[in-house]
Amino acid sequence: MHLSISRTARLPRAAAAVLLVLVLAASCLGFGLYSAPAAQADEWRDKQYWLAESGITKAWEVSKGAGVKVAIIDSGVDAEHPDLKGAVAGGYDASGSGRPDGQQGVGVKPEHGTLVATMLAGRGHQPATPSPSPTASASPAPAPSGAAPDGIVGVAPEAQILSVSTWLGSANPSGKSDQDQIPEAVRWAVDNGAKVINISLGSTTPQWPQSWDAAFLYAEQKDVVIVAAAGNRVGGNIQVGAPATIPGVLTVAGLDRKGAASIDASSQGISIGVAAPAENLLGGLPGGGYAEWAGTSGSAPIVAGVAALIRSKWPSMSAEQVINRIVSTARDAGAPGKDPLYGFGVLNAEAALKDSVPEAAGNPLGSIAEWIRVHRRGNLATPAPLPTTDVPSAAPTLPEATVPAAEPPSQRDSAIGATVVIGFGVLFVAILGAAAVQLRRAAGNPALLREDAETGATETVETGPTT
Repeated sequence: MHLSISRTARLPRAAAAVLLVLVLAASCLGFGLYSAPAAQADEWRDKQYWLAESGITKAWEVSKGAGVKVAIIDSGVDAEHPDLKGAVAGGYDASGSGRPDGQQGVGVKPEHGTLVATMLAGRGHQPATPSPSPTASASPAPAPSGAAPDGIVGVAPEAQILSVSTWLGSANPSGKSDQDQIPEAVRWAVDNGAKVINISLGSTTPQWPQSWDAAFLYAEQKDVVIVAAAGNRVGGNIQVGAPATIPGVLTVAGLDRKGAASIDASSQGISIGVAAPAENLLGGLPGGGYAEWAGTSGSAPIVAGVAALIRSKWPSMSAEQVINRIVSTARDAGAPGKDPLYGFGVLNAEAALKDSVPEAAGNPLGSIAEWIRVHRRGNLATPAPLPTTDVPSAAPTLPEATVPAAEPPSQRDSAIGATVVIGFGVLFVAILGAAAVQLRRAAGNPALLREDAETGATETVETGPTT
């Protein structure tokens, strides 16, 4: 994802983009960072085009996300950002290297979690001075009633955030790997009341560690919606990578400003459920700043916010029906039906909140429980706990190997082998003799052989009489 930063204080203009990498598992989600001219907070509000174009402002007529906790598993969220005052209800540090409440940026991109959080549940803020901006857009995106007039307003501005910080992209000072952090983060979020989990982190491999199975199964069994970013081609994600490949996860692809699949700020794969804006996005930075950025890391919180709106409107609706409502009301794009670029289609928040949607038989994006049953042969009778002791090895069932008895070599075989060797030797000598005869004849013949120095090809060249 590409970011351009603007803070309320003056920033030096960078001479060039700085390439950074956010790593999950064995792969990366890359993005560039560069500065932009300073802007007033209300100018950022005016540029939030996705609020109207994705049907979010119309969806606010039904719900604003009140009463729903959304866990953001990321690099940590700055709860002191002006647009997040009162939005962060708690948190946890799964990295072992940050603040215990998860509200300190850690890892390679410490600002990443705050960008995501403001897009998902920003509340805006009161302006420092009441004077209007002379450069404001003629048709600013409307905000829900009660939202402050300046800054970033999220998709679910009345939802609460749980910040779960993880250290990714460089060596973790605590020594905890992503294989430990991700399942720990998911479990903590579920146990602390999250009804939606946003994971705007991705990898370039579709496989996930087996250590993640139990945690994602636990979330499924506890009726939690998990939304994940599909990843970005510019960051090396040609195809969707884990955790967005885990069955049952609502995977979000990215759109460009024209509403088509983004070339750089998206990827493709059969696990994609829906597509949402991914370019020219805006978000908040730790310390009160703002950034323009791009990538499915920003698309995911747009969709996670819509999931929060639905869960607020219908608290008893199951997670699989929430996902079904989002994907079944999406506007079909690309190839007819579900496809690897748009999934079921382009997000339509108004339809997701207002349309009549038949109940689905199950999660249209699959089930991690079923996947484990088939591929891991797991026991799904109860929520699977994380293993605490080593599993004893099963007794061997194959018969003990036997060694064949040694026998003296056959004299007949030895004689045949010697005959073959002698025969090939005689043939080789005959070939050499014939070649020597041909060379002697060529020495007195005006038709000579010459090798082409450029190509190495051999051709016959006729020569005239010599003098």
